[in-house]
Amino acid sequence: MKAAILRTAAAVFAAAVLFACPVGAISAENAILLDATTGRVLYAVKADERSLIASTTKIMTALVVCERCNVLDRVKIPSQAVGVEGSSMYLREGEVLAVQELLYGMMLHSGNDAATALAIYCGGTVEGFAELMNDKARVLGLENTHFVNPHGLDAPDHYSTARDLAVLAAYAMENPIFARTVSAKSVRVGERSLTNHNKLLWSVNGADGVKTGYTRAAGRILVSSATRDGRRLICVTINDGNDWADHRELLEMGFSKYSVQTLVHKGETLGSVEIWAGQETCAEYVAAEDFSFPIAEGETVEVRPSAHGFAFAPVVRGEDAGAAYILVNGKVVGKVPTCYAQTVELSSAPKSLHFWEKWLNK
Repeated sequence: MKAAILRTAAAVFAAAVLFACPVGAISAENAILLDATTGRVLYAVKADERSLIASTTKIMTALVVCERCNVLDRVKIPSQAVGVEGSSMYLREGEVLAVQELLYGMMLHSGNDAATALAIYCGGTVEGFAELMNDKARVLGLENTHFVNPHGLDAPDHYSTARDLAVLAAYAMENPIFARTVSAKSVRVGERSLTNHNKLLWSVNGADGVKTGYTRAAGRILVSSATRDGRRLICVTINDGNDWADHRELLEMGFSKYSVQTLVHKGETLGSVEIWAGQETCAEYVAAEDFSFPIAEGETVEVRPSAHGFAFAPVVRGEDAGAAYILVNGKVVGKVPTCYAQTVELSSAPKSLHFWEKWLNK
């Protein structure tokens, strides 16, 4: 969990680092392409503009349910979850389904009734569940996101942004139950046959999520995920009439134009510092861990250590020596901790007294 939150925080940090990329005209009003593995934003258009988000709301609904509920639990469908406006899996009052079955109905078939049933089961009431959704949004640092319902039907105080949806989806895809649910192409729930509305699962290599959305006011919204060779990209478009084609183009561009490279290797010597009062006059410091980042052809990489120009003896091998910043095209994209590569003991040689020491000893 902590590692996932740290990666999400890295995504928010790296989101400010955006470089031009060759891509055709995108129809979306708002869009973003995020490298979920490293947090680098590969493409963005008005990614921080608040918008209605329709059924992509259900990404947060499913995440909260996956984290708080046992998917094998049985849920008796309440009357409030029957006949909910919009898309539906046509639940009947009093029927009993597993949490996992309702997750399929919500994420594949976009059932607003399934979202309502899960919200009431998990949060007691729709309003109580919305509080859980907003609590999770705060934990993930989604500063431009607020929920008032679990399904995404239009409401004045219900909104998010392309960037926040991308960070949310990247985090949610690390949950194995969530990932298994949204990657399913079709399932049977009793007599119901449910087919995933996400067409990219059939047309994009490595596509494995996430969620479609539409209302007349919000337009077409799509959050997608694709994973190749352990690398995941998340794409979000809002109010995009050509979203299937746009996602295919953006995802292919992200995988083909950018390759994740190890820019700094653990143990790599990054510099040296002068050692005062030591048996040696200097000590080297090395990277304490690897640092990888997606890089396009022609981009420049610089490693800039932040270590002080000197250190007082003794220094110990493996001891913290500060950090080194990694710059791409002159902009900081991250940092790695450094440590001393050798031990330098305090010198035993006599030293001449400074004037003030001599004066104090009179």
